[in-house]
Amino acid sequence: MSTTPIRILGIDPGLRKTGWGLIAAHGTKLSYIASGLVQSDGDLDLALRLRQLHDGLTEVVRAWAPDEVSVEETFVNKDAQATLKLGHARAMALLVPALAGLPVAEYGANQVKKTVVGVGHAEKAQVTAMVRVLLPKADPKSADAADALAIAIAHAHHRGARSLKAALLAGA
Repeated sequence: MSTTPIRILGIDPGLRKTGWGLIAAHGTKLSYIASGLVQSDGDLDLALRLRQLHDGLTEVVRAWAPDEVSVEETFVNKDAQATLKLGHARAMALLVPALAGLPVAEYGANQVKKTVVGVGHAEKAQVTAMVRVLLPKADPKSADAADALAIAIAHAHHRGARSLKAALLAGA
Protein backbone atom coordinates (compact mmCIF):
# COMPACT_ATOMS: atom_id res chain seq x y z
CA MET A 1 0.00 0.00 0.00
CA SER A 2 1.23 3.47 -0.87
CA THR A 3 2.27 5.65 2.05
CA THR A 4 0.88 8.79 0.45
CA PRO A 5 -2.78 9.41 -0.32
CA ILE A 6 -3.88 9.60 -3.95
CA ARG A 7 -5.88 12.72 -4.81
CA ILE A 8 -8.75 11.82 -7.12
CA LEU A 9 -10.78 14.44 -8.98
CA GLY A 10 -14.24 13.33 -10.11
CA ILE A 11 -15.97 15.31 -12.86
CA ASP A 12 -19.69 15.22 -13.72
CA PRO A 13 -19.81 16.99 -17.11
CA GLY A 14 -22.63 19.29 -18.11
CA LEU A 15 -22.75 22.23 -20.51
CA ARG A 16 -24.51 24.53 -18.04
CA LYS A 17 -23.05 23.09 -14.81
CA THR A 18 -20.07 20.77 -14.52
CA GLY A 19 -19.69 19.32 -11.04
CA TRP A 20 -16.29 18.49 -9.57
CA GLY A 21 -15.26 16.73 -6.40
CA LEU A 22 -11.84 15.96 -4.95
CA ILE A 23 -11.14 13.14 -2.51
CA ALA A 24 -8.06 11.50 -1.06
CA ALA A 25 -7.72 7.72 -1.12
CA HIS A 26 -5.25 6.12 1.27
CA GLY A 27 -5.71 2.40 0.83
CA THR A 28 -9.41 1.83 1.49
CA LYS A 29 -9.79 5.02 3.56
CA LEU A 30 -11.43 7.90 1.69
CA SER A 31 -11.55 11.52 2.78
CA TYR A 32 -13.23 14.62 1.40
CA ILE A 33 -11.09 17.52 0.21
CA ALA A 34 -13.30 19.88 -1.84
CA SER A 35 -16.15 20.10 -4.35
CA GLY A 36 -17.92 22.67 -6.46
CA LEU A 37 -19.26 23.71 -9.85
CA VAL A 38 -17.87 25.16 -13.04
CA GLN A 39 -20.67 27.00 -14.83
CA SER A 40 -21.10 28.42 -18.30
CA ASP A 41 -23.29 31.31 -19.38
CA GLY A 42 -26.27 29.94 -21.34
CA ASP A 43 -26.57 33.23 -23.25
CA LEU A 44 -23.18 32.79 -24.92
CA ASP A 45 -22.34 30.91 -28.11
CA LEU A 46 -21.30 27.28 -27.68
CA ALA A 47 -17.60 27.96 -28.32
CA LEU A 48 -17.48 30.59 -25.56
CA ARG A 49 -19.36 28.33 -23.16
CA LEU A 50 -16.86 25.54 -23.82
CA ARG A 51 -14.03 27.99 -23.18
CA GLN A 52 -15.62 28.87 -19.82
CA LEU A 53 -15.73 25.17 -18.92
CA HIS A 54 -12.14 24.68 -20.10
CA ASP A 55 -10.87 27.66 -18.12
CA GLY A 56 -12.84 26.71 -15.00
CA LEU A 57 -11.66 23.09 -15.02
CA THR A 58 -8.10 24.22 -15.73
CA GLU A 59 -8.28 26.38 -12.59
CA VAL A 60 -9.64 23.45 -10.53
CA VAL A 61 -6.80 21.20 -11.70
CA ARG A 62 -4.22 23.94 -11.07
CA ALA A 63 -5.56 24.86 -7.63
CA TRP A 64 -6.17 21.35 -6.26
CA ALA A 65 -3.41 19.31 -7.99
CA PRO A 66 -5.15 15.93 -8.37
CA ASP A 67 -3.12 12.80 -9.10
CA GLU A 68 -5.85 11.07 -11.11
CA VAL A 69 -9.14 12.09 -12.70
CA SER A 70 -12.39 10.22 -13.29
CA VAL A 71 -15.15 11.40 -15.63
CA GLU A 72 -18.71 10.18 -16.09
CA GLU A 73 -19.38 8.67 -19.51
CA THR A 74 -22.09 10.15 -21.71
CA PHE A 75 -25.39 8.38 -21.83
CA VAL A 76 -27.44 8.70 -25.01
CA ASN A 77 -30.95 10.00 -24.53
CA LYS A 78 -33.85 10.70 -26.87
CA ASP A 79 -32.78 14.30 -27.49
CA ALA A 80 -29.84 14.01 -29.90
CA GLN A 81 -29.05 17.73 -29.63
CA ALA A 82 -28.79 17.55 -25.82
CA THR A 83 -26.60 14.44 -26.06
CA LEU A 84 -24.29 16.23 -28.51
CA LYS A 85 -23.99 19.28 -26.22
CA LEU A 86 -23.22 17.00 -23.27
CA GLY A 87 -20.55 15.37 -25.42
CA HIS A 88 -18.94 18.76 -25.99
CA ALA A 89 -18.84 19.43 -22.23
CA ARG A 90 -17.46 15.95 -21.64
CA ALA A 91 -14.71 16.67 -24.14
CA MET A 92 -13.58 19.58 -21.94
CA ALA A 93 -13.68 17.29 -18.89
CA LEU A 94 -11.39 14.82 -20.68
CA LEU A 95 -9.14 17.37 -22.40
CA VAL A 96 -8.19 19.53 -19.41
CA PRO A 97 -6.68 16.75 -17.28
CA ALA A 98 -5.09 15.15 -20.36
CA LEU A 99 -3.36 18.45 -21.16
CA ALA A 100 -2.12 18.52 -17.54
CA GLY A 101 -0.61 15.05 -18.01
CA LEU A 102 -3.04 13.34 -15.63
CA PRO A 103 -4.44 9.84 -16.10
CA VAL A 104 -8.17 9.90 -16.84
CA ALA A 105 -10.63 7.04 -16.19
CA GLU A 106 -14.22 6.93 -17.40
CA TYR A 107 -17.21 5.35 -15.66
CA GLY A 108 -20.81 4.89 -16.72
CA ALA A 109 -23.53 6.37 -14.51
CA ASN A 110 -24.89 2.93 -13.58
CA GLN A 111 -21.42 1.71 -12.59
CA VAL A 112 -20.94 4.77 -10.36
CA LYS A 113 -24.36 4.28 -8.73
CA LYS A 114 -23.80 0.56 -8.21
CA THR A 115 -20.39 1.22 -6.64
CA VAL A 116 -21.57 4.00 -4.33
CA VAL A 117 -25.17 2.99 -3.52
CA GLY A 118 -25.21 -0.71 -4.41
CA VAL A 119 -27.95 -0.24 -7.02
CA GLY A 120 -27.27 0.71 -10.64
CA HIS A 121 -30.47 2.74 -11.04
CA ALA A 122 -30.32 4.68 -7.76
CA GLU A 123 -31.96 8.09 -7.49
CA LYS A 124 -29.87 11.27 -7.16
CA ALA A 125 -30.98 11.67 -3.53
CA GLN A 126 -29.68 8.18 -2.74
CA VAL A 127 -26.33 8.98 -4.34
CA THR A 128 -26.03 12.22 -2.36
CA ALA A 129 -26.96 10.44 0.88
CA MET A 130 -24.33 7.73 0.34
CA VAL A 131 -21.67 10.31 -0.57
CA ARG A 132 -22.34 11.95 2.81
CA VAL A 133 -22.06 8.56 4.56
CA LEU A 134 -18.80 7.63 2.79
CA LEU A 135 -17.35 11.14 3.12
CA PRO A 136 -18.75 12.49 6.43
CA LYS A 137 -17.06 15.90 6.06
CA ALA A 138 -18.47 16.42 2.56
CA ASP A 139 -21.15 19.04 2.10
CA PRO A 140 -21.72 19.25 -1.65
CA LYS A 141 -23.73 22.37 -2.48
CA SER A 142 -25.37 20.81 -5.55
CA ALA A 143 -26.40 17.44 -6.98
CA ASP A 144 -23.73 17.91 -9.67
CA ALA A 145 -20.97 18.26 -7.07
CA ALA A 146 -22.33 15.22 -5.18
CA ASP A 147 -22.34 13.23 -8.43
CA ALA A 148 -18.72 14.28 -9.07
CA LEU A 149 -17.75 13.05 -5.60
CA ALA A 150 -19.53 9.76 -6.36
CA ILE A 151 -17.50 9.44 -9.57
CA ALA A 152 -14.28 9.99 -7.59
CA ILE A 153 -15.39 7.37 -5.03
CA ALA A 154 -16.12 4.88 -7.82
CA HIS A 155 -12.63 5.45 -9.22
CA ALA A 156 -11.09 4.93 -5.79
CA HIS A 157 -12.83 1.55 -5.59
CA HIS A 158 -11.96 0.45 -9.15
CA ARG A 159 -8.49 1.92 -9.67
CA GLY A 160 -6.66 -1.16 -8.37
CA ALA A 161 -8.46 -3.45 -10.80
CA ARG A 162 -7.84 -0.99 -13.65
CA SER A 163 -4.08 -0.90 -12.82
CA LEU A 164 -3.91 -4.70 -12.70
CA LYS A 165 -5.70 -5.00 -16.06
CA ALA A 166 -3.35 -2.44 -17.63
CA ALA A 167 -0.31 -4.29 -16.26
CA LEU A 168 -1.60 -7.61 -17.57
CA LEU A 169 -2.30 -6.14 -21.02
CA ALA A 170 1.15 -4.51 -21.11
CA GLY A 171 2.78 -7.88 -20.37
CA ALA A 172 0.80 -9.73 -23.04
